[in-house]
Amino acid sequence: MPSLFFYLFTAITLGFGLLVVTARNPVTSALCLAMSFVGLAALFISLDAYFIGTIQILVYAGAVMVLFLFIIMLLDIKAEEGKKPNLPAVIGGVVLAVILALQIVTVSSSYSLGKTPLKNAPLSLNKAAETSVLPTISNDLKVGTLPDAKLMGLTLFKQYGFHLQAIGLLLLVGTVGVVVLSKREKGGQDA
Repeated sequence: MPSLFFYLFTAITLGFGLLVVTARNPVTSALCLAMSFVGLAALFISLDAYFIGTIQILVYAGAVMVLFLFIIMLLDIKAEEGKKPNLPAVIGGVVLAVILALQIVTVSSSYSLGKTPLKNAPLSLNKAAETSVLPTISNDLKVGTLPDAKLMGLTLFKQYGFHLQAIGLLLLVGTVGVVVLSKREKGGQDA
């Protein structure tokens, strides 16, 4: 990938990510989050991770953003727009962002395997084919192709199946909670 596209997609992702935090209107924040997801998907696709890039568009920019927009539409936006920003929370967020940036720089500068160029890194597909449990993945590895989607699906549904279901349950509980709180507040104001 040309470096121009990398910097363009990175600027889109970071720029819209910053707008998610700084926008005063929640609908604007949600739409900026969707654009940030699209920029991130473009970065994944440019790194030849087509499966992750496609899932990023379908799941996050599609389904989750529709869910967020639905929940935001249930909330009372006018009451939130008039509030002033909380200064201690803003200062705490900036301090945490600086600490996170320092930690990322420290860890990435001390990681020796990351300094090896990807072209020089050995990739032993035959050794991985011997340890594979599924015959379809073993056949793909012996041929010399990486079974990206198969490995991702196997890992998600066998190794992290419970985690996936727990996240789905949390999203469902959060949606139901917002609907219940929205109905209760509207009912309480009318009475």
